[in-house]
Amino acid sequence: MKISKIVSVVLIASSVTAVAPSVTFAMGGPSGAKLDWQIQGKIGAVKLNPYGLSPLTAVIMDGGYKLSNVKVTIEPKPGGQVISYNVDSKRIKTYGGIPIFGLYPSYFNTVKVSYTKTAFGKSEKVVNEVYKIATSGVYIEPAGNTAQRGVPFESVEVIKVDKGFQDRLYLVNNAPGKQNGKGSQSVWNNPAGGAMEWDENSNVFIIDTKGEIRWYFDNAKLMDWNNIYNRGIMMGFHQNEDGALTWGFGQRYVKYDLMGREIFNRQLPLGYIDFSHSMDNMQNGNYLLRVASVNVKRPDGKNVRTVRDVIIEVDKDGNVVDEWRLFEILDPYRNNIIKALDQGAVCLNIDASQAGKTLSDEDLAKMDESDAFGDIAGTGIGRNWAHVNSVDYDPSDDSIIISSRHQSAIIKIGRDKKVKWILGAHKGWKDKFKNVLLQPVDSSGNKIVCDDEYSKCPGYENEEGGFDFTWTQHTAFRIDEKSDKRYIYITAFDNGDARGIEQPAFSAQKYSRAVVYKIDQNKKTVEQVWEYGKQRGNEWFSPVTSLTEYHKDKNSIVVYSATAGMSFDLSKGVSVGEPKPEIDEFKWGSKEPSVQIRFTGTNSGYQAMPIDLNKAFGIK
Repeated sequence: MKISKIVSVVLIASSVTAVAPSVTFAMGGPSGAKLDWQIQGKIGAVKLNPYGLSPLTAVIMDGGYKLSNVKVTIEPKPGGQVISYNVDSKRIKTYGGIPIFGLYPSYFNTVKVSYTKTAFGKSEKVVNEVYKIATSGVYIEPAGNTAQRGVPFESVEVIKVDKGFQDRLYLVNNAPGKQNGKGSQSVWNNPAGGAMEWDENSNVFIIDTKGEIRWYFDNAKLMDWNNIYNRGIMMGFHQNEDGALTWGFGQRYVKYDLMGREIFNRQLPLGYIDFSHSMDNMQNGNYLLRVASVNVKRPDGKNVRTVRDVIIEVDKDGNVVDEWRLFEILDPYRNNIIKALDQGAVCLNIDASQAGKTLSDEDLAKMDESDAFGDIAGTGIGRNWAHVNSVDYDPSDDSIIISSRHQSAIIKIGRDKKVKWILGAHKGWKDKFKNVLLQPVDSSGNKIVCDDEYSKCPGYENEEGGFDFTWTQHTAFRIDEKSDKRYIYITAFDNGDARGIEQPAFSAQKYSRAVVYKIDQNKKTVEQVWEYGKQRGNEWFSPVTSLTEYHKDKNSIVVYSATAGMSFDLSKGVSVGEPKPEIDEFKWGSKEPSVQIRFTGTNSGYQAMPIDLNKAFGIK
């Protein structure tokens, strides 16, 4: 067990310091062309933070040589984690030298490189050349609230790391909350509604299995808090097959590599607004974005901006290829889950004073008769009836799979905009959807009998085994490596609010699960093949956010219970427990994690995932 604290949060000057008398300084004079920077080794100078956005990266410039056979090793602190990777020729040309990733902050780093350098047809193999690189402290702007006591967290506790997982690097995306005096000061009007109030700060960093920060993105240089089109919560991170990261924030979607190099940074197409939660990199090179519509004419004649209920597909040039308008495909007036939601924690809209409260039919009727539109839990176009928090592409039949929190449903929809199946409680769906509701079965294919409304199945109570649907879930991802055209495996984080379409007698009865389902798409059946979380009970309960995702490199399931520990005193309407986000990684089928890492002092977590340096630097 190890506690690693962030000591330095003040930006200090970075430097590169000589380590041997042979280090040369080309200082100029009357002799003509010259170099005016320090060169430590046999090639070029060290350029720290080459693109201004990734302070814990550097490039050892090629010095005019052609480089090949490059390997980089970041020497660890005593007892720390080694980072080592090879670099392909494309990256060397792109960066003009050797990319250095994984430097410790506020530290005099030792970096070993080996390479072959070629000039004038002559080659020289250089082995284990040593560079010393000093770095600044981590600077991520705090939110200004008491829940975020560190930057980006107060402490990290490494509870467990089993053999075979010691080389893991985890990207962590957190949302520290509303900034005091910044953001959340604009709302959409003309026509009405939208979700611009999700206009807050966020952070993203990479830790190793010792709990040390080895990379972070300086998003302060990405945001412009005086421009509503260039600010918002960063969400939906994915590492693409080319190693670069894609994500979105507010009214933009972007792609940058780990060195901080911009690949694209685009405003949403003008017909759409309010990116959040999910940007999926499709196998055909296009992207799926969870957005909203900028202007929709309701059946009552009112014009509104919609809320988290549109998916668009954009190509590599930013053209809109297709759209899924979910308010036309699904039923925006299905209210069973909406009425059962804990109004104190409607995703990142945390309001302790509303903890334990639910909506009645009367509440919804009054809302629907009013002009109350925007990011509010309600029914009808222009309100947060769907709250789609993930979208994933299924290339086997050209479909999308969405997670709708406010319908507590995972839904597959084809290119023809027809619903193929719904994984969720059966109660409340219109007749036209009843033939696509999945039937729970056991491992032998036998029907599992649930209650009359298929809201409570064996396994609904806090006990091991049985079957349960997901409730206010986050992330519904297809496991491509284990799925085919008929059988599909789905991972999801079952947050657990409104479980069984009700609130429990005591909030301490709530629990979350990471879960894997196997769906027979021909028979329209679903089997629960793995779950974790019931045994952890309320202390692992994440009312909002979180992730469950399969990773093929270790045949494992990665789980981020991102708001574990968040709790409320219902009698006083105040928060009494702060989140302690937790990363857990499981070998396929295992009931206990191989990795367990917990954060404190960070307010709300959002998502976390492993990062593959082989993808990032081109050697697969």
